Amino acid sequence: MKILVTGGCGFIGSHFIRIIFEHRPDWEVINLDALTYAGNLANTLDIQTHPRYRFVYGSITDKKLVDQLVSEVDAVMNFAAETHVDRSIVDNEPFILTNILGVQRLVDASVKYGKRFHHVSTDEVFGHLGPNDPKFNERTPYEPRNPYSATKAASDHIVRAAMYTHSLQGTISNCTNNYGSHLYPEKLLSIGITNILEGMPIMIHGDGSQIRDWIHAKDHALGILAVLEKGRIGETYMMGGDSEYSIVETSRKLLSAMGMRENMLTFISDRPGQDRRYAIDYSKIRDELGWEPTLTFDQGLEEMVNWYRNNIQWWKPIRESSGYRRWFKSQFGDFI
Repeated sequence: MKILVTGGCGFIGSHFIRIIFEHRPDWEVINLDALTYAGNLANTLDIQTHPRYRFVYGSITDKKLVDQLVSEVDAVMNFAAETHVDRSIVDNEPFILTNILGVQRLVDASVKYGKRFHHVSTDEVFGHLGPNDPKFNERTPYEPRNPYSATKAASDHIVRAAMYTHSLQGTISNCTNNYGSHLYPEKLLSIGITNILEGMPIMIHGDGSQIRDWIHAKDHALGILAVLEKGRIGETYMMGGDSEYSIVETSRKLLSAMGMRENMLTFISDRPGQDRRYAIDYSKIRDELGWEPTLTFDQGLEEMVNWYRNNIQWWKPIRESSGYRRWFKSQFGDFI
């Protein structure tokens, strides 16, 4: 099997490539990545010299390049996306180009050459849940509430339409919040860990009562592999982590894992369009494909913290180039 992984230098994509090399020793991988801010060659340092790995620099919006690469492989796995809600609120154009136009390019090429196609999406396309609402499932209506989730919803619909209209050999997966090593330091857990390691607090938007369900990127990658190999064409599969916690609870767990006290929490204004709760019912993929998460949140969090402690050379340059510490000091002064 030879597969094209788009966005393979990103957080989830790089985890998926490692899972492939670990569990499928005869598969080949082409990694197409535009190396935008969260696509980092350092995420793939351990696989760059692998004999069955090839990196191609480029964008999924490049029609000619996408057409060429898709023609060479058996399957296309789309991880490429602009993902951060806050960035989409400030400037949504990159999200529209990559998450919508780019996906259309991949779909068109996959239809043209009759290739297997899997699209990686998010639970944020479904909006949010109330405290007592049933979890999201494959029949939940779409209700995106910010520019990022709106573009991901559009890409899901593009893939689904092609499956019906053009017989695309496609599947879609939606999952809850991912965590683990190599997570770009702008999301709650990664920025929280690196803040603590640099003597700054964890910042919480609003009152911190927002609830998220956490899935480790390794478990997510194993689920995607299961869908690729055993999933029914035309179907959507949902993946969750059985780890629902409020942002405050999550932050306290992180502080405990790092041996810190609660005075290392600070509350700031809530973001526009903040969703209150995400949670996924993953019974379909469990019953049909035999997948379920293997790591508890506490286990995964300990592993993640240890990785960031031991890989300062990975995240330190990102923090320094972003000017994050300077911004923090301008907003909050010297916290410690």
